[in-house]
Amino acid sequence: MKSVLILGAGNFGSMLARQMNAQGYEIMIVDVRENLINAVMPFVTDAQIGDCTNPSFLRTLGVDNYDLCVVTISENFQTSLETTSLLKDLGAKQVISRAKNEIQEKFLLRNGADEVVYPGKQVALRLATKYSSERILDFLQFDGGYAIYEIVVPPEWFGKTLPLLDIRRRFGVNVISLRRAGQVRIPGPDDSFRDGDVVFAVGDRKSIQKCFHIR
Repeated sequence: MKSVLILGAGNFGSMLARQMNAQGYEIMIVDVRENLINAVMPFVTDAQIGDCTNPSFLRTLGVDNYDLCVVTISENFQTSLETTSLLKDLGAKQVISRAKNEIQEKFLLRNGADEVVYPGKQVALRLATKYSSERILDFLQFDGGYAIYEIVVPPEWFGKTLPLLDIRRRFGVNVISLRRAGQVRIPGPDDSFRDGDVVFAVGDRKSIQKCFHIR
């Protein structure tokens, strides 16, 4: 079972705690605000009230024993930056920090964050992509410009198989699964696509647009 230390019990921190609790994580959460700690207690293994920028306090938490440390503080960037740096100084294995903008993201990476989450940017990108075409049902961005697209197959695909379409060679797009009539499976070489089929495809934006005939 993985263990996680969450620093900050605001909206994002408490939501993360709830989701990780559902996944079976052992969770320790820390915040200076007692009311927030009390609210999240049912969803965590343990919690403490304390100042995340205090090296002595952080040292008592044994940050190097956690598989993951997440800095979710957003109200005060200086506090987030100091906490991120202290965690790495104390031997944290992996630190993920939250940023509000690209400037914060750069500073956090320079000061020890292994990864930076940028909820505002990520949500904006997801919505912009999802609603750019009626065929795109969902979207998950990766590094390097690649993403997984949940997308309705175009009429040009009806009656054709993946080997016949040859989209990997032609467009650099990989279809990883097929959803048909509510059932998800890996499409075989003899499976012909039908009206209403939905695929999960990996590729960059331009390749997906060309492959699925999206303007």
